[in-house]
Amino acid sequence: VQLQASGGGLVQAGGSLTLSCVASGSIFLVNDMGWYRQAPGKQRDLVATISSAGSTNYTESVKGRFTISRDNAKNTVYLRMSSLKPEDTAVYYCYAHLSLEDVNGFPLGPIDFWGQGTQVTVSS
Repeated sequence: VQLQASGGGLVQAGGSLTLSCVASGSIFLVNDMGWYRQAPGKQRDLVATISSAGSTNYTESVKGRFTISRDNAKNTVYLRMSSLKPEDTAVYYCYAHLSLEDVNGFPLGPIDFWGQGTQVTVSS
């Protein structure tokens, strides 16, 4: 299983970016998906999560500015980021809590998988 994140970049304060993350491989079922971020010299922190049913959770600092969504048919999670601030600058990591599919079609897990990270830089 592989998680491939994309969509990061450089943007001015007040701008917008949309991150995408696709889970691929022998997947039986994807449960929660989400995004974390890690700024230089800091720990990795939760940004937002979304359940398979669409329930969402956000860290306080991004509420009203970021929107997480997913396409279950494509095993893809998105993060729409608006009104970006310099303090949003970080490497953003996607994750998926999912079950693998074994050779007989049965589930293994669930297990947490992480994407490779995508850099978001917000200039003031």
